[in-house]
Amino acid sequence: MEFTHLNEKGEANMVDVGDKAVTVRTAEAVAALKMHPETLQKLLNAELKKGDALAVARIAGINAAKRTFELIPLCHNIPLEKVEVDFSDNGSDALYIRTFAKCTYKTGVEMEALTAASVAALAVYDMCKAIDRAMTVEEIKLVSKTGGKTDYHA
Repeated sequence: MEFTHLNEKGEANMVDVGDKAVTVRTAEAVAALKMHPETLQKLLNAELKKGDALAVARIAGINAAKRTFELIPLCHNIPLEKVEVDFSDNGSDALYIRTFAKCTYKTGVEMEALTAASVAALAVYDMCKAIDRAMTVEEIKLVSKTGGKTDYHA
């Protein structure tokens, strides 16, 4: 297997996407944030002193997707058409974050979806840390990607 981000000398290199076809590209990612049940209830009921953590996390995730190319050194600046950040819970001790990114471009949006999920989870942590420093961000992963040469579904 060859790494596309290395040149012939083994040095980091930005992939040339100039000859790739422009196609509709999508990606979906998820993250889980484990916390004490009391923390989850306060979060879901918007009872945190800092305010509506889910609204803050949604904006943080969207902004993170838009700035992925500034955070991950070899990512391209992608013209995003859509970014979604949604939340669900298990009714006990976990918040699930689902992100979706879409563009029509020469390279995929997997990193944008993953970055959005990661930063949204960190934003929730930041909003809840005063009452639960034992929270853990878990299982950040790509669920699917479409467009380009291959599709992927976990």
